[in-house]
Amino acid sequence: MNFNEFLKDKLWQILLLFFGVISIEIFLLVYPIGIFMKIYIPVQIFTLYFIGLAIEYFIKKKFYQDLEETLEELEQKYLITEMIKSPQFLEGKILENYLQQIDKSMHENVNEYKRLSEDYKEYIELWIHEIKLPIATSKLMIENNKNTVTKKIEDELGKVENYIEQALFYARSNTVDKDYFIKKCSLKNIVNESIKKNKNRLMQEKVKLNLHDLEIDVNTDSKWIVFILNQILQNSNKYRKPESNLEIEIYAKQGKENVILFIEDNGIGIPKGEITRVFQKGFTGTNGRLSNKKSTGIGLYLCQKLCQKLGIAIQLNSVQNEGTKVHLVFPKGSYIELK
Repeated sequence: MNFNEFLKDKLWQILLLFFGVISIEIFLLVYPIGIFMKIYIPVQIFTLYFIGLAIEYFIKKKFYQDLEETLEELEQKYLITEMIKSPQFLEGKILENYLQQIDKSMHENVNEYKRLSEDYKEYIELWIHEIKLPIATSKLMIENNKNTVTKKIEDELGKVENYIEQALFYARSNTVDKDYFIKKCSLKNIVNESIKKNKNRLMQEKVKLNLHDLEIDVNTDSKWIVFILNQILQNSNKYRKPESNLEIEIYAKQGKENVILFIEDNGIGIPKGEITRVFQKGFTGTNGRLSNKKSTGIGLYLCQKLCQKLGIAIQLNSVQNEGTKVHLVFPKGSYIELK
């Protein structure tokens, strides 16, 4: 707010005052009053009025300037009602009162949506745990009745399990801080657990695994990292070259400030123009739109989201028709060392 804008807003008051002073001067013409008084009276009226305007301008300018500066510094803008100083003029007090009412209404609505979101999350988690039982029963029946048909059914059940696991982790992804437990974990154990989960499919596709230099400990939640590795391994298997066997190399390197886990494959790779978009929600890309490789575009999106929550960096590099490299960077200083 500058002074010119302030004066424009007060223009109707200034005009009324001007006409009022002219009326007074006309009225005084009928009285034998000296010229000094006839000049002094309007000058004094205008002087006092503009002094009042100046005081009002500086009071309001300081309030709105402080309000603007505080708003710019706040990352969470809705906290402005708790940060601003109480104004010393009527319009400011009215504004403050309205802001407080709006803030109260917003909090009530947010709390209601939080409650609904929690209810939905609880329902999804309950549904997922319930559906795991018939899947486990079906797998047991298949184990006791091995044939070509049941083998294909088992493969499809494996896909269903993966989608169910995705749904569970997606439901929990916004509350990772409540669901994770950081402790010292062995990368070798984490990788082996992920390999074990994908054992049947990897064996069926005759995937060659090269695991080495994994005897390194990191501070993280092994459950979440196993899920992330599952998504990466399944992508490698899904986008392998049809004419050659898939090879996956997993190893780790320890630096001064971090530990990096490398997952590299010799699959079909990713087109250069799509590499920066693979972590976007729902992005499937050229490879994902192939008729025999249907994709949801959720796996890598979830990986990045969970990595951000855990304080881990995830990086992806790929060359089309040569393969893909994924790096998980575990900062050493992110968490307190656990003995």
